[in-house]
Amino acid sequence: MAGGAREVLTLQLGHFAGFVGAHWWNQQDAAVCGPTDAKESPGELCPDVLYRTGRTLHGQETYTPRLILMDLKGSLSSLKQEGGPYRDRQLDAAIAWQGKLTTHKEELYPKNPYLQDCLSAEGVLSSDGLWRVKSIPTGKGPPPLTTATTPKPQIPTDGSIRVWSDFLRVHLHPRSICVIQKYNHDGEAGRLEAFGQGESVLKEPRYLEELEDRLHFYVEECDYLQGFQILCDLHDGFSGVGAKATELLQDEYLGRGIITWGLLPGPDSLGEPQKNVYRLLNTAFGLVRLSAHSTLVCPLSLGGSLGLRPQPPVSFPHLHYDATLPFHCSAILATALDTITVPYRLRSSPVSMVHLADMLNFSGKKVVVAAAAIPFPLVSSQSLPDTLVQLGGATPWTPLSACGDPSDTRCFAQSVVLRGVDKAHHARLKVVLLCSGSQLIPGTPLPSPLHAGTTGEDVLAQYLQQQQPRARSSSHVLLTPCKVAPPYPDLFSSSLSQQGLVLDGPPTGAVESIPVLGALCSSSSLNQTLEDLARELARLDLRRWASFMDAGVEQDDLEETLQELHSLAQCYQGGDNLMD
Repeated sequence: MAGGAREVLTLQLGHFAGFVGAHWWNQQDAAVCGPTDAKESPGELCPDVLYRTGRTLHGQETYTPRLILMDLKGSLSSLKQEGGPYRDRQLDAAIAWQGKLTTHKEELYPKNPYLQDCLSAEGVLSSDGLWRVKSIPTGKGPPPLTTATTPKPQIPTDGSIRVWSDFLRVHLHPRSICVIQKYNHDGEAGRLEAFGQGESVLKEPRYLEELEDRLHFYVEECDYLQGFQILCDLHDGFSGVGAKATELLQDEYLGRGIITWGLLPGPDSLGEPQKNVYRLLNTAFGLVRLSAHSTLVCPLSLGGSLGLRPQPPVSFPHLHYDATLPFHCSAILATALDTITVPYRLRSSPVSMVHLADMLNFSGKKVVVAAAAIPFPLVSSQSLPDTLVQLGGATPWTPLSACGDPSDTRCFAQSVVLRGVDKAHHARLKVVLLCSGSQLIPGTPLPSPLHAGTTGEDVLAQYLQQQQPRARSSSHVLLTPCKVAPPYPDLFSSSLSQQGLVLDGPPTGAVESIPVLGALCSSSSLNQTLEDLARELARLDLRRWASFMDAGVEQDDLEETLQELHSLAQCYQGGDNLMD
């Protein structure tokens, strides 16, 4: 792999994971193929970590995600399982058999109007039916396409999005998509509802061999595979699929990083007790089994709780979203994911997945929480130290792991990333003095200790030390912002500029990119969260939910899960010793 990239293979398991993944890959695609602002540094993140090069049957070079995704029958809509750029219409028509043919044609799902606009705007499908691939950064791929006009794609309407493939702009390799045909995405029958059902999927030779073949295909072409990142639904039977998949990875690829993001969609209906109980059971079993086989596990949700008691979804000062829409929730979680995964995607001095996990998961603390400020509330006329000082002692980010209010909790270790803040904002006081030719009179006090920092890295490190003086901290500051161009939903308040800064004047247009502050934290809040989860699980009368047990889970499994939850919770008890 060019440049010695430390490759990562991504697995997406489940339909909500597909929603988060679609936004994630759209953001990667925008960063790879979009125009680069002169103020940005295009080389901070290495796309080769996530993408692979290949060739179509016509010899055209492609650049596609290094991805395996699993979903259910009926979940792909108009997306073809074999992938867009590799399909060859001319070869489809060339059939060796010369005798009489009978054609049975399945009725196609209509393509989402938004995706039709995208194809028109990009001009990727020529009149002869051949795929014309977009140019690839750093000189890879064919020359860029030129068109007389390039219409700007519109944001898809919320009502037009049924499944994640309705807004996926990225084209996938034929080895990426694996459909579990024995379960249905739509309807009430044949659903993948329980943890045991998911485990049984990868016990079947058909699906196990299919996953192993795809893993070997991608892994064998890697020069330096640092590990696997897994986006896995926790609330349904895919928690069981994820448990078996991580077990397989741990057995076959010893020493590689396995970071699992356990995904939960928005609030569930209060009128569906079975669905809520299954969500609790799947989440509990999933967290325990995934943590046993992963290097690191992080639940991701906009909900306020992992338990049965409903809690309002989290709020963001400059976002307006509908927590019942997967299209909205997944966009926010994907933006957080795009930030907190930065350390192992850096082009220069990357932190490997294994090293990142080692920093966070000492003393058995394999579960971490995520948080983010989306967008980071930087006023265009202020500096980074000004903004952090104004936050005072308040937590600068919104919790994203359904573990309650993070205030008054102990942080044992944290990895923090700030991106999208221009260098001119890093230490504005010094910039103003230099531009004016002035200098501070000796003895004049600075507004705060943070204003003594000469770089954004210094300022952020000092701030984290003030907030959590006993925590083991790692931090990164990037100039590159998060891209939020269509099909990212329009969730932003009118008080933001096109670059996502807080305006002190009139609006300037649609938001195209935003600064984000994201964090992964080993937090004492997990003690209460995991104990509460175990307590609710122990109170369930499983005789009422025999169907869950019938799916392959036994009473002994339940008792073991309860014990493991208690053991995990004890790892996060507060104490004065960092290694408690």
